[in-house]
Amino acid sequence: MKIVKFGGKSLASGQTFDNVINIIKTKINESSIAVVVSAIGDTTDTLEYILELAKNKHDYITAFESFKNRDYHQYHIIQTELEVLGKLYEGVSLIEDYSPKIKDQILAQGELIASKILTAQLNAEGIKAVAADSRQFFITDTNFGSAQALEEISKQKTQAFFAELPNDTIAVITGFIGATEKGETTTLGRNGSNYSAALLANFIRAEELQNYTHVDGIYTANPDWVKNAQKIEELHFDEANELANFGASILHAKTILPLVENNIPLRILNTLNPESKGTLISNKPTAKGIKSLSLQSDVALIQFEGRGLLGIVGVDARVFTALANENISVSVISQGASERGLGFIVEAKDAELAKEALDKEFSNDFYTRDVNNISVIRDIAVISIIGQDLSTFDKPYAALVKNKIVPILFNNTVTGKNVSLVVKKEEAKKALNVIHGQIFGIAKKINIAVFGHGLVGGTLIDQILESAASIQEKKNIALNIFAIGNSKKVLLNDTGIKTNWREEVKNNSVSYTIQEVIDYANANHLENLIAIDNTASSEFIKTYIPLVENGFDLISSNKIANTVSYSFYKELRETLNKNHKEYLYETNVGAGLPLIDTIKLLHLSGENITKIKGVFSGSLSFIFNNYSVEEQPFSEILKQAIEKGYTEPDPREDLSGNDVGRKLLILARELDLQNEFEEINIQNLIPSELQQVTTSQFLNSLEELNPYFDKIKSELPQDTVLRYVGELSGDLQTNKGVLETKLIAVPTSSALGQLKGSDSIFEIYTESYGNNPIIIQGAGAGASVTARGVFGDILRLANK
Repeated sequence: MKIVKFGGKSLASGQTFDNVINIIKTKINESSIAVVVSAIGDTTDTLEYILELAKNKHDYITAFESFKNRDYHQYHIIQTELEVLGKLYEGVSLIEDYSPKIKDQILAQGELIASKILTAQLNAEGIKAVAADSRQFFITDTNFGSAQALEEISKQKTQAFFAELPNDTIAVITGFIGATEKGETTTLGRNGSNYSAALLANFIRAEELQNYTHVDGIYTANPDWVKNAQKIEELHFDEANELANFGASILHAKTILPLVENNIPLRILNTLNPESKGTLISNKPTAKGIKSLSLQSDVALIQFEGRGLLGIVGVDARVFTALANENISVSVISQGASERGLGFIVEAKDAELAKEALDKEFSNDFYTRDVNNISVIRDIAVISIIGQDLSTFDKPYAALVKNKIVPILFNNTVTGKNVSLVVKKEEAKKALNVIHGQIFGIAKKINIAVFGHGLVGGTLIDQILESAASIQEKKNIALNIFAIGNSKKVLLNDTGIKTNWREEVKNNSVSYTIQEVIDYANANHLENLIAIDNTASSEFIKTYIPLVENGFDLISSNKIANTVSYSFYKELRETLNKNHKEYLYETNVGAGLPLIDTIKLLHLSGENITKIKGVFSGSLSFIFNNYSVEEQPFSEILKQAIEKGYTEPDPREDLSGNDVGRKLLILARELDLQNEFEEINIQNLIPSELQQVTTSQFLNSLEELNPYFDKIKSELPQDTVLRYVGELSGDLQTNKGVLETKLIAVPTSSALGQLKGSDSIFEIYTESYGNNPIIIQGAGAGASVTARGVFGDILRLANK
């Protein structure tokens, strides 16, 4: 015989009742079965809620009438149970109190109702069934609310019941409830229906216990919280027992033990997907390793501090004896040196009683000031990693810290194979996802907010969306753009913005502050956050520090943050270090060329860089490469650069030399120089009369530039060309260097003179290389090149 147990969610609606009946029809054609049922849907919670209303002299009658009028309560066969409930609620309302014994009587009616309703529906379908009250054969102690079965007598009575049951009749047995030897109703505690089913399977030596729930089996984490959680095909009894002990909601800590005794397999199945094979729990050995993450959220942390008790033996014994006397169970424990500090987890409902018990036990120690504090911390959660070896927990822990999640308490079991972390409840979902992604090697989700969706930003978004599937397949990294914004509005979607993002931005963007984006990420438990600044805004850089402080790494093609005051530059770096965050900006100089990384590596290795020189601007490179050799007016060459997207939105940012100056300053600061932007000697190529006009006025006046540049070009020596260069020189081992940008003539045969298109070139002179510089050359402008460089920074961050 097989025991088939249906949870409350399996019976929660007409559709699921139909599924249950169809499953039973299939089962009886395969083998003999007995059915165990929980209360329907939220019945137990509702009965308890009405009980509290009655106790507190509130209007319980309206709530009770609503309960009685539920669709599936129209069967006349449950009138007895409804009448019992009415009388018990009335009595509780009169005396304004109830005992655990009364509460058990009330909650038991839920299972009795479920058993009778399912039995009636089976009989209506032509399936012979009888409602069986488990109080007839599950005899328990008098621990109301969490009773323990007296196994020997319960076993005898159970076997006697089945011996008298006709072979062609299915017993539909109430879970969760039993009775004392005096016949008083008891309940078996949280998840007691599973315990009932396990006891029943043990007593009759069932072939298998099949537990039907609302999920396909046991997962590596709660699939409602971790979207890429994976179903576990098989577990050993010991592993399942660990999961149950650490709060896996689908199992009860007492469920496994009765099954182990007679080696009865347990299969977790889904009522809504009966074709699934579920998860099989048996004594069959499974591969070693991490099995699952479980979460307990209805808990509280008790902190005990007794600095005056340092070195005194027996303090912990007093603590746990006081708790045991109040029947309070303790789970995760962390103890400070020599018993002076103790933290432990209790169920939330027991927290205040635990504190009262400890306050009473240590009242004299408070008086002598040997005990400093006994406090309760609520709104926490415990994440337990079943099968986690502490020696390999470094990466998950580092990932938590990177995501601004610092565990309040940490515990490792004696076996060294299970790790538990206490975190803030508001961080629990994000923490689960972060740890799960690390330990199961499932695609690590990177949540990206892109600010600035013009040429570079828009190209970047398209590149990410086009490459996301390939990157997930090859790199196991899932890139998720959850925000696209500009200076005024943002589009938010925690599940990811799609290829129609331009239309979505146009129609669904909303006004925002950066704090609202931060709050949105927190509310949706988004992990591995990256903010990307593709603006040219001096205002947006003010958001960098709050973003970093709230868990975002930064990537920027915007140069301004690295070229404003040195005090801000330093403050940002200190904030990054404090919060364990990264700031990547490879595209600030040289678009997609690996220049900044090269200089960083040289500098960190101790190499003495003596000078950096080159054509820093891809846009100015394009302009002067072409203007020097072509017979076209300067204004026409400039228009071509604008059309190709090589220049800034206002080309004067390039022609003024400010863009080159900023790039030069960025490299100087990579060498720990403390120069300010105002100290750069910049040659401005814009005539003074065009420097103060609006952008549109300037763009309409480009022909006015021609005489100025024609004169410069006419004075060029033979076999030379124009190049706008930046140079960092001086004693670069001091606090400041010499920074200069200027338009110069260079031989056509030189490295600078042979530049083509929009290429940039950088010459890095070092003490070791002497007069032979390290040369980095390549495409230095264009939205696609810059966006690809930003994309590279995203992948570098994701790998970290």
